[in-house]
Amino acid sequence: MNIKQDGIAPNSSRLLWAGFMAILAAGVGFGVRGGIIPSWKSEFGFNDTEIGTITGAMFSSFCFGIIIGGLVCDRIGYRKLVVSAFLFHVLSALVTFGTSADYESTTNYQLLYWGTFLFGLANGTLEAVANPLVSTLFPKNRTHYLNILHASWPGGLVIGGAIGWTLSESLSWQAQLGLFLIPTLAYGLMFHGQDMPKSEASQKGLSLGEMFKDVGISCSLIICGLLALFFGGMTTPMFEAGSSVPSIISYGISGVCLIAVAVITNFSVGAWLLFVLFLIHAMVGAVELGTDGWIQNITGNILTPEEGKILFVFTSAIMLSLRFCADFIEKRIGLSPVGILLVCSVLACVGLNLSSGIETFAGAMLALGVYAVGKTFFWPTMLAITGDRFPKTGAIAMSIMGGIGMMSAGLLGGPGLGYAKDRYSSEALNTANAAVYSTSKSEKPSNFLIFDKVYAIDGKKLGAAQAKLDELRKKDRATALEGLDESERALHAASIQGDRETLVADSLIPATMAVFYLLLLLYFKTIGGYKPVQIDSSED
Repeated sequence: MNIKQDGIAPNSSRLLWAGFMAILAAGVGFGVRGGIIPSWKSEFGFNDTEIGTITGAMFSSFCFGIIIGGLVCDRIGYRKLVVSAFLFHVLSALVTFGTSADYESTTNYQLLYWGTFLFGLANGTLEAVANPLVSTLFPKNRTHYLNILHASWPGGLVIGGAIGWTLSESLSWQAQLGLFLIPTLAYGLMFHGQDMPKSEASQKGLSLGEMFKDVGISCSLIICGLLALFFGGMTTPMFEAGSSVPSIISYGISGVCLIAVAVITNFSVGAWLLFVLFLIHAMVGAVELGTDGWIQNITGNILTPEEGKILFVFTSAIMLSLRFCADFIEKRIGLSPVGILLVCSVLACVGLNLSSGIETFAGAMLALGVYAVGKTFFWPTMLAITGDRFPKTGAIAMSIMGGIGMMSAGLLGGPGLGYAKDRYSSEALNTANAAVYSTSKSEKPSNFLIFDKVYAIDGKKLGAAQAKLDELRKKDRATALEGLDESERALHAASIQGDRETLVADSLIPATMAVFYLLLLLYFKTIGGYKPVQIDSSED
């Protein structure tokens, strides 16, 4: 790898690593949040659906940051976006740290939600800079360098997971989370004073409408649908507790956005291939990032919290290492970017199913190792394909794709897995011991999209049982369960059963992705194979 030789600018190396550090900050913050979820549940009494909605806010707001940033980055300049992201990161910490055990649950929910929202907004704004910037800097090897850029994400997860693994006993959750501000300061200094080239489309003088033509109405339907879902489910201090934005407003906002795209593109339908890529990336966001938000909590529940943290660091380290190997896989092994994604989707499906049956730490390492290899190349390789095949869109298509993935993770992946766990756990407890369930279920129901409402297991009661079990395991792991009373054992068993069934349901997403990737692989074979295109020869 010769960054100076491959890059088109003299400061290509510094800009690549500045982007790396920016996404690292996002990964550290995300990784720490995964480890402090039990603290939020026990301290504030949230159920899994509420926790999923809070963590999901990070993905939803990312969408706004990356899409808006992608639209304006070549016009206002990357530097202003970096400064904005830096301020959002700092503000997110201040809002999150405003929580208190003395406040009502609703107040703490809002503070955690909006603090997480601001954190995601900062992350999205940074990726609106980093993705098109690296794609522009390394036009002949996008898959390789975008994978290097996004190796920082699992790198941040390793650091964030290690923080929870080693410092959870000695530091409060606020102090642990605050450590993400260190790489935040670092990326601010690395970007300072640097010149950054515009995208190829911007250099060619293409208008916003011309850049949006391949996106068109069809692709915009996906992001507008997610926007309607976001606004329709959003609860804020502006609305009465438990209510949300009226449907007419949420659909109205999405409709206005869709009409705007239609007008500026002269009612272009859009490229069918880009529509398929956007659709797949919605699944990528749900299965990769949505699962990442829960996997440490799930494995820590099935085994022990300490082992869950170790496994999270282990799988993230696998991703970190492999993302530096995309060039070798593509050029030496001979897999095209689509071929890489097909293999990954199969491995991810197998890994999640294996993970659902783990009983030992060694078995968990094997199962989660397979899953980690599978999810490694999804996100950056999808961005590389978009950059290769649709250069006319400049930063826009890549930014919208990233936004779709993150919003899907926030609206579908995180809350969906939380709902699944609530549903499967409550059903298991009701079946095994209806009396315990009747006294342990939450007062408020959990709901997700069109699925039936369920009354989940109360977060505080489950958290108390888990905390007692953790203390007993420190004394004697072999006999720890015997120290629980009947109701506590029933709560623990139901929670684990819910985790296992949730992972099996989650595996259906990469299975569906595999079908799409296979069809795309066959399509490219019919047109002479996968290859990047230039603006002058771009295909409609």
